[in-house]
Amino acid sequence: MVIDFGLAWNWEYDYDLMRLLEAECRLQGLTFLSITPDNIAATTTTLERGELRLRALWDRAVDSDSNFMALNEWARMNMVKRINPYELARHAWNKATMHLEFITAGVYTPYTIILDPFNIQPTLREIDLSVLGNRFIIKPAHGGGGVGVIPDATSLERVLGARREHPDDYYLLQAAIEPVLLNGRPAWFRVIYGLRETYFCWWDVRTHIYTPFSIADKETLPMQLLNRIMAKIAALTGLDVFSSEIALTAEGNFVVVDYINDPLDLRLQSKAEDGVPDEIVRAVTSSCIATVKKVISPETIAGKIENKDTKIIKSKR
Repeated sequence: MVIDFGLAWNWEYDYDLMRLLEAECRLQGLTFLSITPDNIAATTTTLERGELRLRALWDRAVDSDSNFMALNEWARMNMVKRINPYELARHAWNKATMHLEFITAGVYTPYTIILDPFNIQPTLREIDLSVLGNRFIIKPAHGGGGVGVIPDATSLERVLGARREHPDDYYLLQAAIEPVLLNGRPAWFRVIYGLRETYFCWWDVRTHIYTPFSIADKETLPMQLLNRIMAKIAALTGLDVFSSEIALTAEGNFVVVDYINDPLDLRLQSKAEDGVPDEIVRAVTSSCIATVKKVISPETIAGKIENKDTKIIKSKR
């Protein structure tokens, strides 16, 4: 049996994303497999035995569940089209590495001091925190959702305490960025990159609510520059779907404040106030399946449309 597209997921709030992808596959005449903790073992076994084959895979579970690792390895070894390949995503998850690569590529980032893990260097070298300003941000190199981040640090004591919380990880000390005000709101943006398309939103750092750019916003802001920044980030990481946060400073610089968010939270805004606007999630899912369709030959697709017995494959969920 050959399945055109598989979504691996283990977060309950990915259910709506799964249903949208499933529906888009059905619309395009493609078969779909939902891979969850309930069926990951059976799915991996049938793939390894050659009883099942996937043409494309998007794994949104492997970052938090090692049971999905064998699925990723099978997909890599069998040249399956992968959305956000694991080895590329894992590289991008390291904020310390991304900071250095962004600087090399000419992408503006906050002034940053990178510290070695506590377990490698328990005693800190002498550092000058004054270059970071009166208030700075402490964040571990790995992790998302604000875990381990201290947004309002003012002293070395906070740094010393934070390093012990994740002793095996590098730490970033970053200068706080103050965005300029545009039409009465902070010029802080969250940009979603989805299969070569970019979706720009205003971002409220307090409420985490997205507001898509209006037509007037796109006419006022330098969209070509913003698109070049996102294209550069995509080229550096090789990722297909992610988001970045960008702030415009009083000096006129667009600074990438939060480098890479992956796996991207794609809850629908209609279901969660701080979710992604529905039209953006739908656009990303459509682009995803359109990309998958490109790797399937026209003859294969024509045969599927003619075969009335073709069905969408569902998991137990």
